[in-house]
Amino acid sequence: MKPNRSREKMNSAARQPKQTTLDKIPEQPKKETAEPAADSTQEKQITITSINPAAKEDDLDVTIGFRLSPSKASFSKITSELHFDGQKLKPVELRIPQSKIAQDEFEFTFALDMRGVPEGEHAIKAEIFELWASEEKLTRISKEVTVTYVPVKREERLVKLPTVKSVAGADLIVVTDAEKRIYRQMEEDMRKESDGSRDEW
Repeated sequence: MKPNRSREKMNSAARQPKQTTLDKIPEQPKKETAEPAADSTQEKQITITSINPAAKEDDLDVTIGFRLSPSKASFSKITSELHFDGQKLKPVELRIPQSKIAQDEFEFTFALDMRGVPEGEHAIKAEIFELWASEEKLTRISKEVTVTYVPVKREERLVKLPTVKSVAGADLIVVTDAEKRIYRQMEEDMRKESDGSRDEW
């Protein structure tokens, strides 16, 4: 009887889960982190660093400084809108050159024709964003300043809004309306070629 009892005890002990000691903890397989690398997880941001108005005889130069992060390589083009006293002026599309030696900070200048604009305080707001094909504005940022404008000479005919004479950008490509049409045609041709090659497969 004793051998049978001892055999039953051994079988019972074998069925009991063994207690794990701290020095014998089995290694768990490493789970793959769901988070990508730090540089790709960082949200794309546009920061308007400055808006500097400078009045001339009949013009007002509005220089806008901005910074792209995590890197300029994350952007290809952005759109900028200038609002004068709450009303939007003509938007400008800017293309970001991809260069290892370029900085992530840029500036560009709106040259406004102020003839006929009454003197006094005026609100100037800059807005920069990425514009998707669906016209959705992404990575949107805006900043507003107030400028006191004093015209050199008084115009007989007063207007509410200045006109944009030109836009110049340092280390940026300012896209004109004619160039926009060319870019759209090129993108449409590339899309058609891509769809055609897909159909062949």
